[in-house]
Amino acid sequence: MTNWRFRGGKKKSCPFTEGKIAVEHIDFKNFKFLRKYITETGKIVPSRITGVRNLYQHKLRQEIQYARFLALIPYCDRH
Repeated sequence: MTNWRFRGGKKKSCPFTEGKIAVEHIDFKNFKFLRKYITETGKIVPSRITGVRNLYQHKLRQEIQYARFLALIPYCDRH
């Protein structure tokens, strides 16, 4: 008998800890890279979707906020 709560699937892995992406890419000046972690409406994608560890998610959030402050990334979508 299978458990209906079991969702299965593969656990998401953090691209920064595996070495696929260098941590140095998390920088407010690299806004093309940061846009990968922002939705169309301008929200930051949660770590449960991207699989990024908590340490790097906080660093991403900090750099995205700073890039928004400098007007490199918009706060919301274009109306």
